[in-house]
Amino acid sequence: MKTSASRLPDPVHVTVDGTSVATYVLAPEGRAPLGDVVFCHGTPWSSQVWAEAARHLSSGHRVFLWDMPGYGRSPKDPAVPVDLASQMSRFARLLTHWGLDRPYVVAHDIGGAVALGAHLLHGGEYASLFLWDALTLDPWGSPFFRLVADHADVFAELPAALHTALVREYIAGAARHQLTAGWVDALSQPWLGASGQPAFYRQIAALRPEHTRPVAERLRQVRCPVTIGWGEQDPWLPVDQAARLRDLLPGSPPVILLGEAGHLAPVETPARVTRALVDWLGGPHA
Repeated sequence: MKTSASRLPDPVHVTVDGTSVATYVLAPEGRAPLGDVVFCHGTPWSSQVWAEAARHLSSGHRVFLWDMPGYGRSPKDPAVPVDLASQMSRFARLLTHWGLDRPYVVAHDIGGAVALGAHLLHGGEYASLFLWDALTLDPWGSPFFRLVADHADVFAELPAALHTALVREYIAGAARHQLTAGWVDALSQPWLGASGQPAFYRQIAALRPEHTRPVAERLRQVRCPVTIGWGEQDPWLPVDQAARLRDLLPGSPPVILLGEAGHLAPVETPARVTRALVDWLGGPHA
């Protein structure tokens, strides 16, 4: 694990359905790109978790990232819906905005549900899909997650110091081994302050299993090759969900298990995750 977070360039904000979205585009210098790769983050993360992999792949590919509205460097407007159904629709429209035709899509955590929903419910077409510790199947949501979801207004009123401690502990708890202070700082920062604190609890309250069920019911209808990656020590989404997901998808897709990794494999073992992505992009679907 690196001692500090990798950096993305400053975002370019684009408007999708009247909502501002922070986006990032990286491209190879001095050569034609081999293809387009799009990264989707999860919660409570941002595109930052994919920064190292994105920079590596951008030596040969055009790479696109976005912070979902309500996350990262996208605005945290209380009037903008941040439920999964809304994010699925936005992602499909963002791909159209970018003018992408069948990109390779990499999706982590709730980003997996968002990418699958854009594909299955909104007609998004992908060359291939790589799902990392993807939230799709019931049950999901830890007892703490559900407690916060049911009492988001109460948690939003916590004193700032207590909120900061809670967020940092929550984020650190996703990993199998201790995250560096640099990573905890980088992943916590968007959720602090006058706008970040209520946004943190608002996005948790908006995440409901009823928005993933229509996706789970249609998994047999996925129209592109899929690869699954999972941290064997994931404390949030148990590793047995990888096999369950494989069995529900067409063609029994390959599953890559990362020993000693938790839920944050792109941060915990970035070199291994990047190697898996390089191999995937060079596979028979390329």
